[in-house]
Amino acid sequence: MAQLVYSSKINKIRSFALFLIFGGFGFMYLGIFTKDIGWLMAIFFIIGILCVIFSTVVYFWIGMLSTKAIAIICPNCEKPTKMLGKVDACMHCKQPLTLDKDLEGKEFDEKYNSGKHRREFNKKVKSKKD
Repeated sequence: MAQLVYSSKINKIRSFALFLIFGGFGFMYLGIFTKDIGWLMAIFFIIGILCVIFSTVVYFWIGMLSTKAIAIICPNCEKPTKMLGKVDACMHCKQPLTLDKDLEGKEFDEKYNSGKHRREFNKKVKSKKD
């Protein structure tokens, strides 16, 4: 049976921003190859520049979000990592992590971070306590 590998939310967003940078450079290279058609070259350059600018915005946003993330020590690899939301994965060893005592021992699912799923889970927990 294949083991699932989880990824930290911060690392996912940083990877997306890196992909935007390389995609932007790729569009600009396509623009160089189409230098005989001026309007097409301009479109490729504009798309490329917009991708790089958007990646800068994403990097700034995740940097601000990272400063508000909860810093913890991973129980598996004992390295410091940051958590966003109720469930996340270690940045180093990909170990599923949670700060919610009600979720300990349950199957790891990133749906626990969404508001709708959290409300449904809280209703189930309250009904079990009653």
